[in-house]
Amino acid sequence: MSGSLTVVGLGPGDAGLLTDSARRALDAAEDLVGYFPYVARVPERPGLIRHASDNRVEVDRARHALQLAASGRRVAVVSGGDPGVFAMASAVFEAVEHGEPGWRDLTITVEPGITAMLAAAARLGAPLGGDFCALSLSDNLKPWPVVTARLEAVLRADFVIALYNPISTARPWQLGAALELAAGIRAPETPVMFARAISRPDEAIRVSTLAEARGVPADMATMVILGASTTRLIPRTDGLPFVYTSRKVAGPA
Repeated sequence: MSGSLTVVGLGPGDAGLLTDSARRALDAAEDLVGYFPYVARVPERPGLIRHASDNRVEVDRARHALQLAASGRRVAVVSGGDPGVFAMASAVFEAVEHGEPGWRDLTITVEPGITAMLAAAARLGAPLGGDFCALSLSDNLKPWPVVTARLEAVLRADFVIALYNPISTARPWQLGAALELAAGIRAPETPVMFARAISRPDEAIRVSTLAEARGVPADMATMVILGASTTRLIPRTDGLPFVYTSRKVAGPA
């Protein structure tokens, strides 16, 4: 087939955090497919057809992109952050697995981006400096008991935890439930970081403790990072503390 499909990570928001290879993929595309706000982040230009859709139609969006590529078009599917982290790359390959046999012969590539947890961590210092994991609190595609079982496991394993999709209008209680579960396992002074809209004009960062975290506002633009027992704060006279997680972990007594 003469068409191609590239899944492009747009990064956290600032144009300076878009990789050169991702920018080249966008410049080469004839069709741009993605969620409305991500499509809007790509400048319009002659010859580029934009196909924007709602947030909850990822696999349908992927099928549409694959159909365009199969017809000979150069297609870019865009995601915020990195497309392989709770985003469109997985949806594209799911559509390939269950879709038209010919789609498997398409040229499909993934251009990585800076994901929200890495952008947030860079602003804070090095909270992901030790062992860490990423977990989505959305129960749209998996049952809530699966979310809590995984969360409890990594809480007890003392990982730093980057929480994606913490809260939304349709899911207003999950973050509170996750923090309550954490409070039963980790110390009340455990650092909890709230990083909203990193690299964008409305960026906001707050460093709290697990004991006080339930009172901190958050939304779908917020990355929540829950520290481990080895996460440290370095106070500063002006501004937020530096936050880092030690690479050293004490062995069993």
